[in-house]
Amino acid sequence: MTRNEIMEQVNALLAEEFEVEQADITPEANVKDTLMLDSLSLVDMVALVQQTYKVTIPVSDLPKIKTFNDLYDYIEQHMA
Repeated sequence: MTRNEIMEQVNALLAEEFEVEQADITPEANVKDTLMLDSLSLVDMVALVQQTYKVTIPVSDLPKIKTFNDLYDYIEQHMA
């Protein structure tokens, strides 16, 4: 899967799940702010990413994922 495919799929998945405009999801945008995540919905997002991409995101790595670009990088680097 290419980076562009990851970006497109992640954006579509998260826009639908968290009911935000896909146009609001840009590489530089803050994940928590854009998706309006509280601690519970953050867990939902992590579970969705883990289930979709078979990527485990330990709690210790969550602070590293601030922007969507960070999320794309993380998925790309940890996909099997």
